[in-house]
Amino acid sequence: MSDILSFIKTKNPGEHEFHQAVENVTASVRTLIDRHPEYRQEAILKRITEPEKVFMFCVPWVDDQGQVQINRGFRVGMNSAIGPYVGGVRFHPSVSLSIMKFLAFEQVFKNALTTMNMGGACGGADFEPKGRSDREVMRFCQSFMTELHAHIGPNKDILTADIGVGTREIGYLFGMYKKIHKEFSGILTGKSLTLGGSLIRPEATGYGTVYFAAQMLASKNQTLEGKKCLISGSGNVAQHTAEKLIELGAVVLTMSDSSGYIYDEEGIDAGKLDYIKRLKNFRRGRIMEYINKYSDAVYVERNATLDHQPMWDISADCAFPCATQNELTGKDARNLMKNKVTLVCEGADMPCSTDAVEIFLEEKILYGPGKAANAGGVAVSGLEMAQNSMRLNWPRQEVDARLKTIMKNIHAICLDAAEEYGQPGNYLAGANIAGFVKVVDAMLDQGV
Repeated sequence: MSDILSFIKTKNPGEHEFHQAVENVTASVRTLIDRHPEYRQEAILKRITEPEKVFMFCVPWVDDQGQVQINRGFRVGMNSAIGPYVGGVRFHPSVSLSIMKFLAFEQVFKNALTTMNMGGACGGADFEPKGRSDREVMRFCQSFMTELHAHIGPNKDILTADIGVGTREIGYLFGMYKKIHKEFSGILTGKSLTLGGSLIRPEATGYGTVYFAAQMLASKNQTLEGKKCLISGSGNVAQHTAEKLIELGAVVLTMSDSSGYIYDEEGIDAGKLDYIKRLKNFRRGRIMEYINKYSDAVYVERNATLDHQPMWDISADCAFPCATQNELTGKDARNLMKNKVTLVCEGADMPCSTDAVEIFLEEKILYGPGKAANAGGVAVSGLEMAQNSMRLNWPRQEVDARLKTIMKNIHAICLDAAEEYGQPGNYLAGANIAGFVKVVDAMLDQGV
């Protein structure tokens, strides 16, 4: 396995997030590779870590002052062995080729775990929607789609929402694709209901994360009732993670954004969460404003010079990192263990550093990796694609029931694979092995 990692690092210099994602998977499938010598003969590891397509392009647009702005766009199609590419579009200044490749690579296995026929991809741009007017966002999205449209399609590559891309952005992207192609097709998911979107799609990643956590606790004859929970982030995933936790009787203590975090010892209830939603979704405010309304809460400003975040040193039972990659460090993990946290469930993609994950596995706590725990979002994207194909909309209860069933099945798949390959209870190994086997077998069936 060291040979493949050296090969990846040499061929993809400086792409640290991508290296980390590859190392995460290859460490888990070592035993699997040893059992199947044909995987080495067919160079499976080299093939599955090499993107099938990488598209990088210029996105020029005009701001409200008439000034021309330039951003860089990306689309990485990592693997289409089990179906057309399906994966997020992220608009954030941190977007780079390394992050796009890491997200696309993770998406391959996440999509495989849903049991739906979806390949893995990711795309986006180093554009920051925050602080931009609706007209500026529209002009950017139109320019972005003008360059990307020829590379996507309902049976080729389907775009889903990610950080910085919500219903507004999806609508503008969809409108431009429809104008160019003169067709109303399901090339994006996360659309508004008026454009053929699915109920539960905005909630799906957060709800699914909680459903997965509930399954992990159920395996230990526990529930979320009364559990004290730490949540990072205050965007779409964090909000709906908090919403479902509150509904199931858990106590949500924290939420955060890039400026810092709030700690409400009494718990963030449904009314307080509704205030956070209005603050973040409509006013585009900062989480610090929470304490202006709820003065008993504490706000702690983020200190970028620290090698840890104090939020993860608050006494709790469960942690839900829902913000961004590598936000939770090894020191944060040790603080969680010191405070007897027994469950960590990833709402974001790869939010825990390699050091942090190693600590969770050593301590044998319930650790739900993002490729399994947050697969609810892409699962409902798949359900949205199915509804678009049939030209109908399922009711909320049906979509939610299907989501819950999918997350229950993913949990069982992970446990079964971990048990089969001698790592019982290791959800990370189980997710990596189960996803890997499904994709690799499809690759082998199709030849070289």
